[in-house]
Amino acid sequence: MTAYVFDNSQTVPTANRFAALEHRYDPVTIDQLTELGVDAGWRCLEVGAGGGSIANWLAEHVGPAGSVLATDIDPALVRVDRPNVRVQRHDIVADELPAGHFDLVHARLVLLHLRDRLTALDNIVRALKSGGWLLLDEFDCSYLPVLAAPDEAAAELFTKVSGGVHRLVDDRGGDQRWGLHAFAAMRAAGLVDCGMRGFSESWIGGTPAIGLHRANAVQVRGELVAKGYATDAAIEAFLVLLDNPELAVASYPLLSTWGRRLG
Repeated sequence: MTAYVFDNSQTVPTANRFAALEHRYDPVTIDQLTELGVDAGWRCLEVGAGGGSIANWLAEHVGPAGSVLATDIDPALVRVDRPNVRVQRHDIVADELPAGHFDLVHARLVLLHLRDRLTALDNIVRALKSGGWLLLDEFDCSYLPVLAAPDEAAAELFTKVSGGVHRLVDDRGGDQRWGLHAFAAMRAAGLVDCGMRGFSESWIGGTPAIGLHRANAVQVRGELVAKGYATDAAIEAFLVLLDNPELAVASYPLLSTWGRRLG
């Protein structure tokens, strides 16, 4: 089984992480899905369905003639409310998918975490029908500047703790800069009509969006301390800093990359 930094079995921090991601990034994903032309009757695959919000949106737009398969390595928190959605536990690296089946496959912040991300990409491409679209939404975690802070020490604290979280991703074999590499990988996998669009915004201390950093740090706090990436006192100060409206950081850039299968 693929080992993720963020374990879905930790229900509270996972639910908080999903809520923060949906709050700020669902509109970006939905805009791109709309541009790709999601239509009635499409068969869609949502890889790493998380809380289920995008699977539900897809189900509404493909209608009763279409279908959505919502997968996750641990689907316990996937919440779907439409009859044309099926939820399935699935490891995108190790488990099979029906070949040439889907009009659309979407994955957000999944391949970034995988040691065998190129194997996962090949599996996804094989599952696309001729003319089918793949949309990957991935972060470039290397770009996370502090825009404003109460003082220099606070800025350094934010960078240290958030950077520790990113180091854990790489420790597991992930690629914190995968968003920058997805375009070339999709071309190499044989997809055509590839494109990419980026989204970032300011996040202010005390707002719901910055809660993503809180959920992440809380979930991996023990591992950060155990590996010496941050002390427990530093993490506690980081959590307090996230509530300070004098803090402003750039959000994780979400790089939406798409391509279409021929043949």
